Amino acid sequence: MSDLRETALKSKAWPFEEARKVLKRYAKGAPEKGFVLFETGYGPSGLPHIGTFGEVARTTMIKRAFEEISDIPTKLVCFSDDLDGMRKVPGNVPNPDALVEHMQKPLTAVPDPFGTHESFGHHNNAMLRRFLDTFGFEYEFISANDFYGSGQFDEVLKRAVEKYDEVMAVMLKSLREERRQTYSIFLPIHPESGRVLYVPMKKVCAETYTITFDDEDGKEWTVPVTGGNVKLQWKPDFGARWAALGVDFEMYGKDHSTNTPIYDSICRILGHRAPDHFTYELFLDANGQKISKTSGNGISIDEWLTYASSESLSYFMYLKPKTAKRMHFDVIPKAVDEYHQQLRAYHGQDTKAQLNNPVWHIHGGDVPQSDMVVPFAMLLNIASVSNAEDKETLWGFINKYAPDATPESNPTLDQAAGFAVAYFNDFVKPAKTYRLPTDQERTALSDLAEALKSPEAALAAIAKKNEIDGKDDALPEVDFGSDDFLQSVVFAIGKIHGFDPLRAWFSAIYEVLLGATQGPRFGGFIALYGVDETIALIDSALKGELVSD
Repeated sequence: MSDLRETALKSKAWPFEEARKVLKRYAKGAPEKGFVLFETGYGPSGLPHIGTFGEVARTTMIKRAFEEISDIPTKLVCFSDDLDGMRKVPGNVPNPDALVEHMQKPLTAVPDPFGTHESFGHHNNAMLRRFLDTFGFEYEFISANDFYGSGQFDEVLKRAVEKYDEVMAVMLKSLREERRQTYSIFLPIHPESGRVLYVPMKKVCAETYTITFDDEDGKEWTVPVTGGNVKLQWKPDFGARWAALGVDFEMYGKDHSTNTPIYDSICRILGHRAPDHFTYELFLDANGQKISKTSGNGISIDEWLTYASSESLSYFMYLKPKTAKRMHFDVIPKAVDEYHQQLRAYHGQDTKAQLNNPVWHIHGGDVPQSDMVVPFAMLLNIASVSNAEDKETLWGFINKYAPDATPESNPTLDQAAGFAVAYFNDFVKPAKTYRLPTDQERTALSDLAEALKSPEAALAAIAKKNEIDGKDDALPEVDFGSDDFLQSVVFAIGKIHGFDPLRAWFSAIYEVLLGATQGPRFGGFIALYGVDETIALIDSALKGELVSD
């Protein structure tokens, strides 16, 4: 056994913990189908949202972890329930009124409001696949419309007819009394209107594998359950899909957790061992509401990629999957910078620490080096004070700080500079609110500008701070290009002017100079923005010019 596998078998990283649970299923050998099947489900009732991606990303992380601890082949299936009837017109599509007449039709029979695909279901499937392909996920896509229509589901549907009473008994326990009177696990697709019908069954025949029902107009129909004439209600469909495909692992949101015993029971009734599960907490929008495809709240997949890299999104998905996540635009800068912090740490870590590092799971062990010599949050602040309209403006400042950096040698930094400009213009600029300094802050800012004008003035400020602290420390070596030296100067001025706590001094700097409630390590900001430029910025603030802007 390799050292890597041995370490992985003990790793406390959550993907490895879940992978070990799956491995226990086949402690005696590989499954008959020859591979371990991981599945993710997608309901294409609306445009794919970021939570959909998170489900595939996290499942992929567990699949990769499994591949590290086992030689059994794996497969990932992304299953789209596009045969589901459209029960609500999404609010984030063009001409929604035109879809009203198609209510209750399978999503693959609803016209595409975007006019680019065969149906609304096909459009949403394409949106999902395009994004998954962008991220390089290895998966097999299965459409419920094709799965039912091609006959691949027929054997399990026949078994559902044979075991109808058993499956119904599982479902009826979970339903209110009034719902029990009309409920059936089968939803026939009307032979004429094409609508998915929620009607009681008059007869379920195990000899002919047919169902008999009355439609809304009272007309009786008998149709086979095979060949795409019928679909299963969504809860039975979960368990039946697991049985039909031989699924070994599926994760889903907390809102499904109470249904797990139902899914598992139906899967077993239909002849297959229930898969292992992982329940994650929900994704929330800015107001703490669950993200929904039909309402279109929260951040979309494309929106995140407008302002940050795909890897930063994967990093966000890795973190604490058992904790509810608020997903709004303000989480992006932190995710970007933390991802690069982990990249920088990775290559100096031992194997145990590397396997616990999120970037191992994001990159499947093939972890790149970070070329982000300037944090994303700092790029945002430079964009803010320079009112940058393009990334070339930011490169002018970057090269003062890191002369050897170029767009060619630092492509991730170059990409991040473009993201920072977009993020600044869309979110930071509209929210900037400068204020005038108080008398205490005005004096302190004026002294900070003076301290930045010469090495002697800077050292004098640090010496005075040491005197206040009662310390007789040696003065640091002067290096106006050093983040640490400049931070010492800023810190000293705040201490000299009696800011207590000192964070009140830094808050004043951010609010007066940057028009924000929080900001970067200010010594690093000065090093990047420039000492002379920072002095000029302070001068503008003291004259009230920033407020007038």
